[in-house]
Amino acid sequence: MRIPSDHSRESEGLRTVGVEEELLLVDPRTGRPAPAIELVLAAAASADVATLVPEAACVTHLEREGKREQIEVISVPHTSLADLERSVTAGRTLADTAAQQIGLRAAAMATSATSGPTQLTLSSRYSEIEARFQGMMREQLTCGLHVHVGVCDDAEGVAVLDRIRPWLPLVLALSANSPMWDGRDSGYASQRYQVWSRWPTAGPYDTFGSPANYHRAVEELLATDVLVDDGMIYFDARLSVRFPTVEVRVADVCLEAAHSVAIAGIIRALVTTAAHEWRAGFSPDPLPTPVLRLAMWSASRHGITGPLLNPILGQPSEPEVAIDALLAHIAPALSASGDLERVSQMIADVFANGTGAERQRRAMNTRRSARALVEEAIEQTHRSIGPTSSVLDPLPI
Repeated sequence: MRIPSDHSRESEGLRTVGVEEELLLVDPRTGRPAPAIELVLAAAASADVATLVPEAACVTHLEREGKREQIEVISVPHTSLADLERSVTAGRTLADTAAQQIGLRAAAMATSATSGPTQLTLSSRYSEIEARFQGMMREQLTCGLHVHVGVCDDAEGVAVLDRIRPWLPLVLALSANSPMWDGRDSGYASQRYQVWSRWPTAGPYDTFGSPANYHRAVEELLATDVLVDDGMIYFDARLSVRFPTVEVRVADVCLEAAHSVAIAGIIRALVTTAAHEWRAGFSPDPLPTPVLRLAMWSASRHGITGPLLNPILGQPSEPEVAIDALLAHIAPALSASGDLERVSQMIADVFANGTGAERQRRAMNTRRSARALVEEAIEQTHRSIGPTSSVLDPLPI
């Protein structure tokens, strides 16, 4: 993780939150991913693009990812979701403006709508990962939304990790935006999560209980010599190795920027609530990791169209009931940060108009063209957002 600012300056009030969005670089003429990260980064550094997107320089920056067909947009940390919105919007605009200089676009799709080979980013680390993991790395082209929330220290961070576990499937369900794989509908709302779960350390984790136990678990994994480095600790949520943050990694990159910002708000509220529970002496939910793994699978399979594990009841619920339980759980934290309306509007939009997965499917089923699907995804990626916008209209198809 490479957020270019310090999360450690926690105020007594709001925690900092920053995001990484992974976007696809696509050729709008074909809908196919384009291996052009080096050219896009060079264009982004040019004076022409800097003039077109001047606000991006102070709120976001761009990085390489594992494949040349994707780009990572990293926000600086903020305490205000309105400011985070500016970063997310500027970052998407910067990536897309740079891509347009070479005839490409940047699209917030968590998997590609088309099939075909991909190209590894030129890096000794990525080359080592490919040499070790072979086809798994060659087939890997997925885009996630990673949210970093500031914590005081490792003790608070591990306490948070232990207490947010049961709620993470609901975050995945709300963000689901990857129905396509290998040029056809996968049948999953988040095929990205299925593909990502093949990595040896990816997915749900046990409760740790203390920083010593967390770091011991990481050391034991690294001692197996299976992983290239500690950057491959791919838990659904983890401590950052460079900054005092908890990093939650379950979400698909969201089709609309408004949804990414609201997901970040949900995750910050989960972290705040968990920290308060820890300080109040409440023990974490002892949900067994195998059960949690199945809950994550169900969220990946259905998004919000099928049953989801309700952490309050400890059993599957209708999606509306489970998401209502999530909202009730974090409502005090959302109210304190002024984010309750924003998050409530996003949830209402998702249930009224569908997740990104459902919107992609509608486009594909109506227009029968991967290229048309990508065109609409590009439009939604760069749709303007506002903190007090009403429930959004359905995706035009």
